[in-house]
Amino acid sequence: MRKMNFLSALFSMTDEQAMWRVQTQEDHHAFAQLVERWEEPLRRLCARMTGDTHRAEDLKQEAFARVFEKRKSFQPNARFSTWLWRIALNLCYDELRRINRRGESPLDADESESIAARCEFAAETPTPDAQLAGQEEGELVRRALLRLPEIYRSVLVLRHYENLKLREIAEVLEIPEGTVNSRIAEGLARLTRILEPQFDDRQGRANPMHSNAAANAGRRTGSASGSQDISAPASRRGLQLQKVLL
Repeated sequence: MRKMNFLSALFSMTDEQAMWRVQTQEDHHAFAQLVERWEEPLRRLCARMTGDTHRAEDLKQEAFARVFEKRKSFQPNARFSTWLWRIALNLCYDELRRINRRGESPLDADESESIAARCEFAAETPTPDAQLAGQEEGELVRRALLRLPEIYRSVLVLRHYENLKLREIAEVLEIPEGTVNSRIAEGLARLTRILEPQFDDRQGRANPMHSNAAANAGRRTGSASGSQDISAPASRRGLQLQKVLL
């Protein structure tokens, strides 16, 4: 009975309470609880930042090792999640710098994996066709994210994949909330510029008759007005990108 009460209290503890026990008592049960709660979010973050699920697993383990190693430096009045995200992101930045020094590209890290494995984080959809389409779009966004500078990639991953609020992202990155907002806007604009041709190409393959008709209409419009016709409005592309992200 006493053991059941202990386990119940352990599972009902907040992250901060568990970290306090780790910090003051080196409580391995409390630490294991934190790992269980946070290992999947950390793995997702590291995978999206580095583009490599194998590296992400190693970085996740290193992040938790760093948490235990630096347990005495955790401030009791701080939010544990903010501290943990910051540790994981700094490890990702270090890994990306090592990749750049070796002349590698995150885009090449998992080329041998299947589409299904690369799209591990894509949302499930009700039909096989819709699921495949969602996986393909998710893969396009994943690769496009890896082409963004780290300052834009990090805010987009935290906001659109991990659902952090602007205030929370600002605390993690230790920058003003307005800077977070502007980085998100610029990051989305850059993503849209990268993805527009690829989404248009996919739509053209899916509906070649519509694509040809749009091209013909564009030529007619261009000859009459001297301007280039764009078959899909920019706002529609932006909405499509946001749908894939969310």
